[in-house]
Amino acid sequence: MSKKSWLRLSLRWLPPLVLAAVFFAFVWYLNGADKVPLVSREGQAFEKGVVTEVLQDNLQADGSRVGEQVVRVKMTTGVLTGEEVEMTSSSGYLFGAPCTVGMKVVVMQSVAGDTTVSSVYAQDREAAIYLFAALYLLVLCLVGGKQGIKGASGLVFTFGCVLWVYLPMVYRGWSPFWSAVAVCAVTTLVTMYLIGGPTRKTAVATAGTVAGVVIAGLSATAFSAATGITGWNVSDIESLLTLWSTSDIQVGGLLFSGLLISSLGAVMDVTMSIASSMGEIYAQNPSMTRRELFRAGMHVGRDMMGTDSNTLILAFAGGSVSMLLMDYAYDLPYYQIINSNNIGIAVMQGLSGSFGVVLSVPVTVVLATALYTARRPSAAGVPAPETL
Repeated sequence: MSKKSWLRLSLRWLPPLVLAAVFFAFVWYLNGADKVPLVSREGQAFEKGVVTEVLQDNLQADGSRVGEQVVRVKMTTGVLTGEEVEMTSSSGYLFGAPCTVGMKVVVMQSVAGDTTVSSVYAQDREAAIYLFAALYLLVLCLVGGKQGIKGASGLVFTFGCVLWVYLPMVYRGWSPFWSAVAVCAVTTLVTMYLIGGPTRKTAVATAGTVAGVVIAGLSATAFSAATGITGWNVSDIESLLTLWSTSDIQVGGLLFSGLLISSLGAVMDVTMSIASSMGEIYAQNPSMTRRELFRAGMHVGRDMMGTDSNTLILAFAGGSVSMLLMDYAYDLPYYQIINSNNIGIAVMQGLSGSFGVVLSVPVTVVLATALYTARRPSAAGVPAPETL
């Protein structure tokens, strides 16, 4: 390989490798924090087992379950592995499970000296969860081919960033809003780079996505100032107050940071589609003026913004179906419904996310127009406008 080829290869891969090393060092630092124990777990363990016999059922004639089941479970993990243990299973919807012979369950064990008290915590869903996740990634790769593999890699990276970057940052007391902005920027850059490579298309889509996500956050902040809806009005505020008092977590910003992360996918879809479409349009007709390219980009963006804004609003509305049904069934007064915290939060999330989607369109179109036409193709021809 020639010296020039080595130089070109180094310029392409050395910066990403250096950035990756710095990023993983930062992740290692973030996850080195010692967590403050909120509850005592001493003597408590969760292990796996298989139901071998239902000794006493709680199934009623009408199909409902009342009281507790008494079952025998063969333990497959923990200190009692291989032993059959008699225990109870609650009939509650949040805990316990309607046990049948052969069902895999998770058992909660409380150990005090030589005594071990066991009860069925829930059905063992671990294998099913990983199976469906693996099937989705497999289908994505099979249908999408090379691009599907890149998209799956970006999805895994994004999920990992939420778990091992965003959550530790917030736990350490960093601003949830700006932590979300940073995570969105990093995941967008990596995902776009995997899909589009080191191109102007990638630069345009990344910048447009970050701008759209920040616009969504600013819209939510303005909505909060106008309506008095804050992160302190969420339904699980009592539990969050415990975190606030023990770990200095900025609870008030969690609502807005969650909105940024939830709107990231829709904004990313819009900006990449616009950047890719405009790049292809300009590559096919390099003689286009900036005004013509801008108009073409806006035509593409206008067709997309309606459906993508509906996606966000319907997603948040779908998450509130139970609450809306309860309001409808109780026939609550209009003023009570429209001024409730839950309705205000749902409206804020849907509209602020849609603001980010809609306003990311002109931002992306302007960026694409400026960057694609920054170097006009000569008569001899130059690389397509999306190439850096």
